[in-house]
Amino acid sequence: MTKPLPAPTQGDVANWVSVHLGHLCCDTPVASPRFNGTQAAADVALATFDVTGYAGRRNEVLPVERRGASGLSPWIRHGLLTLPDVWASVDGPRSDRTKFRDELLWQEYARHLYARLGPAMGHPLRFDPPVASSGAATGTGLTSGPWERSMACVNSVLMELETDGWLVNQTRMWLAADWTVRHGKDWKSGEAVFFTHLLDGSRAANRAGWQWTVGTATGRPYGFSRWQVEKRAPSLCGDCPHRTACPIQEWPDATAGPTRAPDALLFDDPDPATTAGPDVVDRIAAPEVVWLTAESLGEADPALAANPSLPVVFVFDERLLKLLKLSGKRLVFLAERLAELASLRRLEVFLGRPRDVLADRPAAVTFAPVPGWRRISGELELAEVHPWPWLRRPGSGSLASFSVWRP
Repeated sequence: MTKPLPAPTQGDVANWVSVHLGHLCCDTPVASPRFNGTQAAADVALATFDVTGYAGRRNEVLPVERRGASGLSPWIRHGLLTLPDVWASVDGPRSDRTKFRDELLWQEYARHLYARLGPAMGHPLRFDPPVASSGAATGTGLTSGPWERSMACVNSVLMELETDGWLVNQTRMWLAADWTVRHGKDWKSGEAVFFTHLLDGSRAANRAGWQWTVGTATGRPYGFSRWQVEKRAPSLCGDCPHRTACPIQEWPDATAGPTRAPDALLFDDPDPATTAGPDVVDRIAAPEVVWLTAESLGEADPALAANPSLPVVFVFDERLLKLLKLSGKRLVFLAERLAELASLRRLEVFLGRPRDVLADRPAAVTFAPVPGWRRISGELELAEVHPWPWLRRPGSGSLASFSVWRP
């Protein structure tokens, strides 16, 4: 049943999520101490990011001051910062700017994969999972999975994930490789843990990252070992109870699984126009509301910007959230943006199903390159569909690897 909710207010967002959405979370809703979901916070993060040194320090873990990672991904994930805007805004030494833009292209590549393959991206792309060097582990989640929290490197990373809802790419690779390459656990269950807790959790980037790390996309599993920890976070090993008998002392003895028959769509898209969505505004009728989705919440959302006088509708999809059981931090991050938006625009928030909320309300919306948007929009009679702000519009060519796609 659809339920109208009061708009969240700034300063009381975590409590609002607890009261109205707490039953849909896997933990107690709290705000990330590092990331605020507002447009104001996104704009400050982008304006103050200094790309200088990025090429050499993007994989640094500890001390935190050594990190070169931008930390922009939670806002990029939800459209408060678009890839084209970030691309254009960042300036600095050529080598650092080039490397940073490579990472933006990786995000775009992942979106192309997911837009084209959809749920098939949840299956190994080109190779079976690797044969692990140790027996398969049991359990899931942050406390009962194969991750051994008595190891300082693992515990430090999981604590950051639990607290902030974010990790640098290097430590994501550590956990993914430990989960699958070393312990033989299904990569999809590990990817689901990341999706649950990461503020930037997306099926596109998350699945692409896991498949690259465990070798199902490349045939080359990433070998997490003590060497990486000592190189990227040298303070951890000295205080670790396993420092004299490290379980990851040596490179893992794991090999890639056999080649599998890939999905034909990986190499060719017979309908790239459908994959990419409209390239101009598709206007059928006069909209009465703007429908915002979690894919595109920013002030620059094309449908929002084009209709400044219309009320805005956001729907928390109760059936989907009940299935996903996300961390409360993720919903607080979204609600922080909604509270900000409610102070600027007429905002209506609902808990239920978008098709019920929008059944008789012609809506303007921005296309989103995810299966969920396609499914829901297919149930609606939309008045106006705006193009997605691609960094590079999808075509029909091969997505077999990032290097093939990139030129």
